[in-house]
Amino acid sequence: MSHHRIAPNVDDSSDQLAAALAALRTELELPGEYPADAVEEAQQAVDALELPEQDLRDIAFVTIDPATSTDLDQALFIDRTGNGYTVLYAIADVPSFVAPGGALDAETRQRGQTFYAPDGRIPLHPEVISENAGSLLANQDCSAFVWRFDLDAKAEVQTVTVARAAVRSRAKLSYKGAQQQLDDGTAPPVLQLLKEVGLKRVELERQRGGASLNMPEQEIVQATDGGGYRIVAAPSLPVEDWNAQISLMTGMAAAQMMLDGKVGILRTMPAPDDRSLLHFKRQTSALGKPWDGQVSYGEYLRTLDASDPKQLAILHSAGMLFRGAGYTPFDGEVPAEVIQAAIGAPYAHTTAPLRRLIDRFVLVICEALSNDHDIPQWAREALPSLPEIMASSDQLAGRLERAALDTVEAALVANHIGQEFDAVVISGSKPSNGSSSKNGNGSSNGNGPFGVIQIADPAVTARCDGEMESGTTVRVRLLKADIASREIRFELLP
Repeated sequence: MSHHRIAPNVDDSSDQLAAALAALRTELELPGEYPADAVEEAQQAVDALELPEQDLRDIAFVTIDPATSTDLDQALFIDRTGNGYTVLYAIADVPSFVAPGGALDAETRQRGQTFYAPDGRIPLHPEVISENAGSLLANQDCSAFVWRFDLDAKAEVQTVTVARAAVRSRAKLSYKGAQQQLDDGTAPPVLQLLKEVGLKRVELERQRGGASLNMPEQEIVQATDGGGYRIVAAPSLPVEDWNAQISLMTGMAAAQMMLDGKVGILRTMPAPDDRSLLHFKRQTSALGKPWDGQVSYGEYLRTLDASDPKQLAILHSAGMLFRGAGYTPFDGEVPAEVIQAAIGAPYAHTTAPLRRLIDRFVLVICEALSNDHDIPQWAREALPSLPEIMASSDQLAGRLERAALDTVEAALVANHIGQEFDAVVISGSKPSNGSSSKNGNGSSNGNGPFGVIQIADPAVTARCDGEMESGTTVRVRLLKADIASREIRFELLP
C-alpha cells in the first residue's frame, strides 16, 4: 500500500498555523517541562539499574515500529516448535525506574500518557527513560518483562508465563521496511513467522467476533522545506496488523491471568446497542455499501476500502459502535462485565508502559501472579484511582488530536475560500442551533439546516449549510476556513 500525502497550500498562513498549533498547549493545559526533581530521580534510577538474573540476551529479539520512533516498548522473537510456535514478547521494564510514591511516580500519574502534539511529543516519562535506558533500543542491554507463549498449529495460546529478564534487541525494524522485505521475499525468519502467526491470529479474531476500526492513520508533520505542516494519511500495512495481533494476544493473556488471580484492571467496552447498530446499518445503505447484518459488523468493517471516499465515510460512521470503553479495577471479586467487545474477549492494556501509565501496574501484577509472588502493595492500592486518571488523560489526548487535525484542515483550505468541491455527505441535514456539528470543530453562527460533508482532496470533513441526504454526492462551496478558531464551513450548491 502506498502512502497518500496531502500537502497544504499554506505559504501565506504557515506562521498563523504554527502559532495556532503552539497555542493548543496553553489552551488545553497540556503538561509542560518535566519537573527537575522527577528528572533527577529518573537519572538516579537509570544509574542504579541492575539487570535481572534471568539472561535472555542470546535471543534475537527485534523491534518493529514507525521509522522515527525512539520510545520502543516491545521486542519480538518467534520460533517454530513442532506444529506450533513459541513467541517471546519483551515489554520495557518501566517499573524498575519508577519508585512508588516518589516525584517521578507522582508526575506520571498527573500525565497519564504520552501526548503527541504537532510541534513535539510530551512524554509520560523523562527522555532518559523513555528514549534511552528504558527503551528497547537495538544493541542495548535492557531489563524487560518477557512474555512466553506456547501456541498450537492454529496459533491458539496453550500456555503463557511472564518474568523479568535481561534482553538485547538485534535490530530496529520499521513497518515500511519490514513490509518491503516480506513483499520481496528477503524477510528474515522472525518476520516470516510473524506473518504466519499474525494471519492465524486474525482468523481467530474473526471467529470470536472481534472488530477493528482500521482508519487510515493521520499524522501531522512539519514540511521539510519549512513550508508549515501537512497531514500524512496512509492505510495501515499488513505487517502492522500482524504485529498488533501479538500485542492483542498479550493483553488478552494479561486479562485472563488477572481474572484467574481475582486482582487487576481490565479495559472493557460494551457491545453496541440495537439503536446504534440500526443507525449504522442505515448509514451503510445510504453510502452505497449496505451491511445486511448477516455477517458480524467486525467482519463487514474488514471489507471496507478507506481509499474510497464513501467507504471512508462509513468508517467514520462506525465510530458510534466503539463507544463506552472504560477501565474496570477489581481486587478479590471478579467484575460482572469483563469483555472488551471490539476484541471479543477480556483485555488489559499491557504492552506500552513507556507511553501509557496503566500498563506499568498491569505488568507488575501479572509478573507476580505468574510466579506466585505477592503483588506489591503499591500496585494494589493504585487500582481504584487508575480509571479516573486514564479517563481524564484519554479525554485530553482525544481533544488534542481533534483540535490539531481541525487546525491543519482549516489551513489546508484557507486559501480556497469561494472555490467549489465535490463532496460526500457523511450525515444528513439537521436543524441548526448555531453551533458546529463537526466534533468540536469551532463554532458557527449559521442558521438553518446543515450536515457534515467530506471532500476528497484535500481530505477534510466539515459542516455544510443546506438540506442534504446521507450518502449522496453533492457540490459545495467553501464559505469560511479560520485557522485560529478551527472553523470550516461550506454551503450546498444547487
